[in-house]
Amino acid sequence: MRRLLPQAARAMADGTLGAIAYGAHGLSRVDWRSWPAEQAAAIEAFLHAWWQDALATSEPPYGVDAIFETCTAIARTVTPFLEGWVPGPAADAHLAHCADIWLYDLLSDDSPFSWWYDDTVDAGLTHLRAWLSGPGAARLHAVGEYDLATRAELLDLPHDERWDHPYWDSPSATN
Repeated sequence: MRRLLPQAARAMADGTLGAIAYGAHGLSRVDWRSWPAEQAAAIEAFLHAWWQDALATSEPPYGVDAIFETCTAIARTVTPFLEGWVPGPAADAHLAHCADIWLYDLLSDDSPFSWWYDDTVDAGLTHLRAWLSGPGAARLHAVGEYDLATRAELLDLPHDERWDHPYWDSPSATN
């Protein structure tokens, strides 16, 4: 993995790796944090730089949801990627896109991630739900995505209360 990393990182960044988020990336399967400090720091720095570049780009080479899943599966955490999701026109559009995709699964207490399946995924999903129902929902409101924001806020409720919420009687009223 270490010998292939420079070429893989370049291909991930420029979109020539092929499809991502349809299978486990090699870095998500190895304990790269146990590598020499300089190498582990380079992986961490690449993931954050790739994520920031994707957020700032209207049409990155891969879908932002796929880039997020790849970064979080490799890092085994969502925290730095959610914290680094700074507001901006492209980033806010990506947030609306991801929320729309993720809420389908999250509202049913399922994972929206197809191949992040190690023992860190539950903590990641808990943090994603909390962020999306709090700061994420506030940002969605701020950019006029009221329906998505309202559905995201429902993540704060227990499952049964979530589905008994009056929102479901007339979701179009929140638009």
